[in-house]
Amino acid sequence: MRYRALLAFLAAIVAGLMVVSLLVGPAGVGPVAGIAALVDGKGALGLVMREIRLPRALLGAMVGGALGVSGAAMQGFLRNPLAEPGLIGISSSSALGAVIALQSGFAAVSVLALPGAALAGAVVAVALILMLAGPRGPSLTLILAGVAISALAGSFTSLVLNLSPNPFAVTEIVFWMLGSLSDRSMQHVAMAAPFMAVGALLLAPLGRGLDALTLGEDAAEAMGVRLTRLRLMLVLGTAALVGSAVAVAGAIGFVGLVVPHILRPFVGARPSRLLAASALGGAAMLLSADIAVRIIAPERDLKLGVLTAIIGAPFFLHLIWRTRGQIA
Repeated sequence: MRYRALLAFLAAIVAGLMVVSLLVGPAGVGPVAGIAALVDGKGALGLVMREIRLPRALLGAMVGGALGVSGAAMQGFLRNPLAEPGLIGISSSSALGAVIALQSGFAAVSVLALPGAALAGAVVAVALILMLAGPRGPSLTLILAGVAISALAGSFTSLVLNLSPNPFAVTEIVFWMLGSLSDRSMQHVAMAAPFMAVGALLLAPLGRGLDALTLGEDAAEAMGVRLTRLRLMLVLGTAALVGSAVAVAGAIGFVGLVVPHILRPFVGARPSRLLAASALGGAAMLLSADIAVRIIAPERDLKLGVLTAIIGAPFFLHLIWRTRGQIA
């Protein structure tokens, strides 16, 4: 009952934040007028509500949920509260794909060219991870493969920035990598939604296996958990979720690290229960951050990834401080 109450509470928060997200913006809109314009879609206000604010609110919930559940799954699989979705290199590789699209001019071909290139980068990362880690390699091999791919993608991104002859492209790349939900459309929602749905479907059945892993890999296998299959579904599910999130919102960090850690005490430290709670918690966190950037500096276009990093980095240091004895 306590777990259901937690989910209901988080769902109510997400719903409330989505309403607030729809009503916050440079054009002052009252709640009644805003909702009415969203429903009928008529006039300039209807266009603003349906084509600007609604996609932003939807993507805030979708991206936050994707990052939150991916972080919970990674922490459950690796049995480490310091794990996060970017650990296996998906975020960096997806960002590299987007950077190449921006630098080459391919991003100007279509509104979906940039997110498409980012998703292609995520696919390449998955292929490399599965090739390097092998079908039956230990968790440490998976981590090392992810770190290597992340470092390689990061170095290529730096190389593109370093050799770019176009300062305007460099500026656009840097701003995109800071992460944002502004200027997004329903096309971005439609593109990300199928990949996020597939990722969620892949991670949803892993709860029992993640619970068993808390007892160790040998105990989990003795309980009938197929670790090879679990790891494959984890990698593919995380790649679909994180890759599509980075494709439409840029690089937004720390959501997958912070949210599962905050909610873990409320679910009895059970990874299976943490998945759904972290999805809702991640959606709430990112919606809150997106609302905050519009309120704090509406004229300066404060980037969403900057705010989440300012909040998440001290929290990460706090986690390291608390777990320093275990790490040693």
